[in-house]
Amino acid sequence: MAIAACALMGCANKNPFFDYQNWDTPHGTFPFDKIETKHYRPAFEEGMKRGLADIDAIVNNPEAPTFENTIEAYIHSGEMLDKVEYCFFNLTLAETNEEMQALEVELSPKLSEYSTAILLNEGLFQRIKTVYDQRDSLNLNPEQYKILEDIYDSFAENGANLDEQGKERLRELTMRLSELTTRYGQNVLNATNAWTYPISDESELDGLNEDTKAILKGIAEKNEQQGWMLDLKPTTYIPVMEDCNSRALRETLYRAYNSRALGGEWDNTALIVEIANTRLEIARLFGKTTYAEKSLHKTCAETQDNVMNFLNQLRDAYMGPANKEVAELQAFAKEQGLEGELMPWDWSYYSKKLKDAKYSISDDILRPYFELSAVKQGVFGLANRLYGLTFVENKDIPVYHPEVCAYDVLDAEGNFVAVYYADFHPRDGKRGGAWMNDLKPQWREADGTDSRPHIVNVMNLTRPVKNDSIDKPALLTYDEVETFLHEFGHAMHGMLTKCQYATLSGTNVPRDFVELPSQFNENFLGEKEFLDTFAKHYETGAAMPQDLIDKIKASNNYHAAYACVRQLSFGYLDMAWHMLTEPFEVADGDTLNAVTAFTNAAMEQVRVMPNVDNTQMVTAFTHIFSGGYAAGYYSYKWSELLDADAFAQFQLAQKTNGSIFDKETADRFRENILERGGTEEPMVLYRRFRGGEPTIDALLQRDGLSVTQ
Repeated sequence: MAIAACALMGCANKNPFFDYQNWDTPHGTFPFDKIETKHYRPAFEEGMKRGLADIDAIVNNPEAPTFENTIEAYIHSGEMLDKVEYCFFNLTLAETNEEMQALEVELSPKLSEYSTAILLNEGLFQRIKTVYDQRDSLNLNPEQYKILEDIYDSFAENGANLDEQGKERLRELTMRLSELTTRYGQNVLNATNAWTYPISDESELDGLNEDTKAILKGIAEKNEQQGWMLDLKPTTYIPVMEDCNSRALRETLYRAYNSRALGGEWDNTALIVEIANTRLEIARLFGKTTYAEKSLHKTCAETQDNVMNFLNQLRDAYMGPANKEVAELQAFAKEQGLEGELMPWDWSYYSKKLKDAKYSISDDILRPYFELSAVKQGVFGLANRLYGLTFVENKDIPVYHPEVCAYDVLDAEGNFVAVYYADFHPRDGKRGGAWMNDLKPQWREADGTDSRPHIVNVMNLTRPVKNDSIDKPALLTYDEVETFLHEFGHAMHGMLTKCQYATLSGTNVPRDFVELPSQFNENFLGEKEFLDTFAKHYETGAAMPQDLIDKIKASNNYHAAYACVRQLSFGYLDMAWHMLTEPFEVADGDTLNAVTAFTNAAMEQVRVMPNVDNTQMVTAFTHIFSGGYAAGYYSYKWSELLDADAFAQFQLAQKTNGSIFDKETADRFRENILERGGTEEPMVLYRRFRGGEPTIDALLQRDGLSVTQ
């Protein structure tokens, strides 16, 4: 028995997660150089075992429940499992493989069962409720009071007050929902990776620059093909849709991209129906009429009526201008030789040409000034000018892929603030899009020590181009630079936080507030004072000319109404699926047509372009069907209202002191928004920064619309 026990212990010790408290990496970062896929399953199993033991210790504590022995003990439970989850689920997005995907499917229901077992633990809830009922007499500080309320609410919202039959049904539903949403996301990734389109005739690629052609040639070589090859990654899709002269090729690519997981091997239509119906049944267990009603009550918006009123207000302000933009582009395309109606695969192509005609500006003109390493220094420099931060690459920090860079982030006094990981380019194992995640959140230890966060930005930006004929660094589009700024705004929220508890720190805020720091950051890209800090020609070193900066500024609200209406269409679609009051029924078993018809109807009121048969974005709408934005996609526009209003405060200060990098305003933004996480109600924090209520006026003005419209 002793030998067997030692053998088991030896096996455990070889698994890095079993010894997570003794990692000798800088700042206790993940030892990615030692972690292998085989380590995850035993680490998850042990982590859940230890987590449940932590809960049992709380429940069986013979002492009367107190904030310390119940609430703080609960906060610190499951520490090992937290470590494993932060690592594994970051990598399933950024560097996955078939084995990890299979393990994700296997683990999802087990983790859901684990979570549900804790949230429905009657003994634990009664101890929490005892402390909660005494909260006003406990002399708690504001953060303790807030986290006590949050913990109690999380148990109540997850069924602690349900009867035994309701609890059992909730267990079944949450496990099933976890499995469904995981499969949905994997289907989108697999459908994206599965599609390629070989091209042997270079004339089909007329209009594309040599850098894009080199990327397409690289895709063909990777797939052991001659010529060129399209795929559905952003670095292919965007330039082809914008620049390729072949309308037929643009249509082929558009249809492929917008029919991902729509029928076929990776079909998501049945999953959509089951996800929506499962969410509705969960809502009904809590006495709610819709899932949106259950989901929204702790957001800034609070109710589905408020969300719909907000969407409708924007619809009424933007639909007229959006239709004018479409009519203008239709006329322009006709002048350019387009026969017939402007179609969705024509929009980016002719929109770019019209923008160039109006402002003599294009990605090909701008790219030489947006070399990635320079952009990176510009973005880091923005954090320095606003918040005094510096970024020092630390090659001793292990990374999960050779392309990832890790940095020590330091404040103006040289104190350590955070670890920042940057992962810029697309790979087969990486999901499309861009995001920020915690690899470790921030909290304060019991002795007051500030345990600082580890933050990662993952993107899919243009790669450097290097082959026999071309050797160019990564030259970004304007939109890619904007994406970098957006995700870096989330990173600022995660890195600058100063909170007592991890679940209140950083981006742990309502989803209709979480996009404020990210979207706020985008505003600087239209400012000459910011562009002057980094936008230099990658070959000559010459600064971006003043006339080009003026054109960027003038073009910033180009097709803003169309962009807003497009976002509204996604918001209406999201709300339609989550405002169902009865289960979605499929007549005659034709799920594909039922989902398509429902989707089209939801988006119809803000449709400004023709609908295309056999295409649907809903089957690849990962935000709401496998991400955290169910009944919450409206939050992008809600946050946009706030970010425009917030940036207007910097513009106001600029008129007084001549600089958009106003320290007093930046300090107020940092202290009231970025540092406070979810420690107070978000609109209380915003009003404290703003000195009053936000209005829609700044958003309308930024988009070139009349504030009285």
